[in-house]
Amino acid sequence: MDDRILHHAKSVDEIWHAGDIGDLNVTDDLARITTLRAVYGNIDGQEARREFPLHNEFEIEGLKVWITHIGGYPGRYSFGIPELMEKKKPGLFITGHSHILKVQFDKKFGLLHMNPGAAGVHGFHKMRTMLKFEVANGKVENLNVIELGPRGSIR
Repeated sequence: MDDRILHHAKSVDEIWHAGDIGDLNVTDDLARITTLRAVYGNIDGQEARREFPLHNEFEIEGLKVWITHIGGYPGRYSFGIPELMEKKKPGLFITGHSHILKVQFDKKFGLLHMNPGAAGVHGFHKMRTMLKFEVANGKVENLNVIELGPRGSIR
């Protein structure tokens, strides 16, 4: 666990993890700091899949949130996701999987889509990233991209 991740984690009310946890010590460390909401990813084994769901849906501060690992992007959602969007009607859709940081508004479904990139040292991403934001009155506010350094580096 990178001390920079823990530094940022200590200043938030909740941590949301979009999957590819790897070692459950990561989520154990994060859960000791604050409330953790997570989903398992495609690299995660049975232990993570027993502890975390494939989809995590909740409402916070008037915002319906849906977190899943493999979800795609606006205009290029994964198989079955658009049909679920119609039913779930989230205001914020968070995915992982690509390890590519992306935040965009989906006009078709009227939601904000976020992929925080990847904070871990392993993978194919170039820069380790996280997103930090606030939720108030049903909206995402004060969104910040946190760069943790190049993949493979840890302090």
